Amino acid sequence: MAKRTTLYRYLTGPDDASFCHRVSEALSLGWSLYGQPTLTFDAVQGRVICGQAIIKDVDAAYAPTLELSEQ
Repeated sequence: MAKRTTLYRYLTGPDDASFCHRVSEALSLGWSLYGQPTLTFDAVQGRVICGQAIIKDVDAAYAPTLELSEQ
């Protein structure tokens, strides 16, 4: 039986609808929000950048070769 593993990802991107859609898609695929979102201002680009950590429990042994975005 495979070991249960908690996977972690940190999504980042401009504060726009596409970022919200990326988070929403991850949630629809079984990922859960982990902690509070973060915001920072990119003075070079003149825009706000969002970050959100997400986690997901899977029935698989952890390996550094796992493609987290495909889980």
